[in-house]
Amino acid sequence: MEDAARLAELEAAGLYDPQAPNAADRLALLEWLIGRGVTLEQLVRARDKDLLTGLAGDLALRGDERLTLLDVATASGLTTAEVEAIRLAAGLPPVDPATPAFTAGDAAAIAGFLAAGRLFGREPVLQFSRVIGSALARIADAAVSLFTRTIEIAIRSADAGDLALARANLEAIQAFGILPPVIDSMLRWHLETAMRRFREGRDPQSLETARLTVGFVDVVGFTPLARTKSAHDLGVIVDRFEALTTDVTAAHGGRVVKLIGDAVMFVTVRGSDACEIALTLVERFGADGVVTPRGGLACGPILARSGDYYGATVNLASRIGDLAVPNEILVTSDLAADVDASRAATASPSTPAAPGTVPSPTAAYRFEPAGKRMLKGFDEPVPLLSLSRA
Repeated sequence: MEDAARLAELEAAGLYDPQAPNAADRLALLEWLIGRGVTLEQLVRARDKDLLTGLAGDLALRGDERLTLLDVATASGLTTAEVEAIRLAAGLPPVDPATPAFTAGDAAAIAGFLAAGRLFGREPVLQFSRVIGSALARIADAAVSLFTRTIEIAIRSADAGDLALARANLEAIQAFGILPPVIDSMLRWHLETAMRRFREGRDPQSLETARLTVGFVDVVGFTPLARTKSAHDLGVIVDRFEALTTDVTAAHGGRVVKLIGDAVMFVTVRGSDACEIALTLVERFGADGVVTPRGGLACGPILARSGDYYGATVNLASRIGDLAVPNEILVTSDLAADVDASRAATASPSTPAAPGTVPSPTAAYRFEPAGKRMLKGFDEPVPLLSLSRA
């Protein structure tokens, strides 16, 4: 790399300027990349997009792209339009049909769509692909954010140079190689949990709905807080919100369906579990004194679709959550009756508790009348109760 011809070639390509203040660091980066087999053409393309420090990581991630859209379609037994439809469903942008943008692994994965389509039907599988794509897009964004805030910011703050950042990019991509087996194990755990939840809550009158409790908890004051906090401080609050909601919900047998800005939607099979989750979240967030939580709970039949839930019960829980005042959890009379019935069954002499077991938490809740409210989308006033600990 030290020979004059190579240096002249790099200078002519606009990759290296010996008079630049960072000339030594740039040359070290270029030598390192060339030593890893990167071509001059690849270096120029990366330079034009200001991506030299990420080039080694990019090539490690998708370095063997040799197949075009037509190649993949031919190998998988689909048309190019069908391949693009799968990619669009997964949330991926169109690609130039003539540009090598796929690997042999991509062709095998897309071929799997054909087999799944024969079993479940083309349109249901496309919808399932949308769910997978959405979930993986979030994982990918989280991976980029993890690298940026834990590694890249520190390297740039220390002015460690482009070579250090390029090495870190490559190491991060290699570290993320552990994701496929981790995702495989977690998927199997979640499949087991999801099947158990649906079987326990399944509505005997319908194969598509389940009787579950839906909860919404949101934090009042988050929007004005976002205007006054720095990006770092706001990120700390957001991380805590997500960590707390996920851990508390999972600890009590529930599932976080989605985070909607400063609100969380969750479901449980038992009404008492939903009460415990909502109260714990309100207590934990309220103790911080930074934001003020509130929430709403309702139970009944809900439609499960694409990893989300729909129906009048979901709308009801959302509406009453919006009506709650700070530090209040509003619930429907049906939910209170469900919890009271569970309490009565647990306390029944005919079903004594086994030695050493913990008493049912249903005895720990109190429901106070909160009046009848007219709610958007509902024809009659809805009687509500305020949930608290006994």
